[in-house]
Amino acid sequence: MAKAPILRLSDAQRFDWLRLIRSENVGPRTFCALVNHAGGARAALEALPELARKGGARRDIRIATAEEVERELALARKLGVRFVALGEPEYPPALRASEEAPPPILAIRGREEALQQPCVAIVGSRNASAAGLAFADRLARGLGQAGYVVVSGMARGVDLRAHVAALETGTIGVLGGGHARIYPPEAIPIAPRIAEQGAVVSEMPIEWEPRGRDFPRRNRIVSGMSLGVVVVEAARGSGSLITARFALDQNREVFAVPGSPLDPRAEGTNDLIRDGARLCARIDDVLNVLDPVRAQDPFAIFREDPPGGDEPLWGELPLLGVDPEAAPRAKPAQAFDEAHAGAFGLSEDDAVAEIERLLGPSPITLDELARVSGLPLRQVRVAVMELDLAGRIEHSGGERVALLVGEGTATN
Repeated sequence: MAKAPILRLSDAQRFDWLRLIRSENVGPRTFCALVNHAGGARAALEALPELARKGGARRDIRIATAEEVERELALARKLGVRFVALGEPEYPPALRASEEAPPPILAIRGREEALQQPCVAIVGSRNASAAGLAFADRLARGLGQAGYVVVSGMARGVDLRAHVAALETGTIGVLGGGHARIYPPEAIPIAPRIAEQGAVVSEMPIEWEPRGRDFPRRNRIVSGMSLGVVVVEAARGSGSLITARFALDQNREVFAVPGSPLDPRAEGTNDLIRDGARLCARIDDVLNVLDPVRAQDPFAIFREDPPGGDEPLWGELPLLGVDPEAAPRAKPAQAFDEAHAGAFGLSEDDAVAEIERLLGPSPITLDELARVSGLPLRQVRVAVMELDLAGRIEHSGGERVALLVGEGTATN
């Protein structure tokens, strides 16, 4: 029997993927919706201006230029960074299985093998106590010796301590910005050491300077790559609690290290335990839960070669889990014409207006939108995508969306 082919993007497709994901208002969710409906990234790029107009954009949407992508690729090569697409064999299988908008493309520096190993995230306070840092160190070393790769966000405090403790066994650092703009400064000398036995990854452009809004995006990758998340210290409102919430949404295990009720840095972790997180007072508290999960290899299906034998590939569609036979075959200019919506009884413009009327500041799922609007789910997705491209949509977990007041830039 012929071995199934390994799906990979061609250089031209990878170039188009980068142009599309670097374009204005195109985040992971919108990227996948665009490629699925247009039949490819190049067709989606051609359709973007008209789609944004239909969504109500008041100005032309900015599409990443070929020159910008060429410059990013050149800088990536200089830094030893590679771009891996969702569905390619080097892409982290646990992250690919995540329902919280996995990045279409990851920029990776280091050993790709580390991304295929079972991982545990360790996160916590930037202003950590001595006891918190000592426990993070002990936990990271023990997990590494037990065969786990330690994932964290390369922030000050608990994150960096966990990375340093796991350098010999392997650790993965997830950046909030680009590889050429590592933050905080304390992480700059650690990054090449992490890459020696593990990897440093980012979904952001190479030269992206991280902003506050970028760190929750990073946190969903930290939790998405992992079987479980251990929160060592976290005040109420801490970013580490955002990581824990992502982990719950991604069906990952959440552990919390208890602390003194007199220490504000323990308020968040104590709250997590009260709300049902697993207590972590020693390394066995993590291993006893995750070792059976690791033995089952829950993400094995995402490591297997896709079916296909000697059949030719349809390009990038299989990478996104799209049935090539069911994908649109229209020319790019026709991919989103009125004929698609007309069959449902509403024109495309009317469908967008109806969805915009129904949306408000409170998040609602796409399924609920379909029920209350009476429109097919596929048409609701297209309408939400067009509103998203116009900067009118805000995404929450679980495919929930809300309407932004006035024009804005979506961070989907």
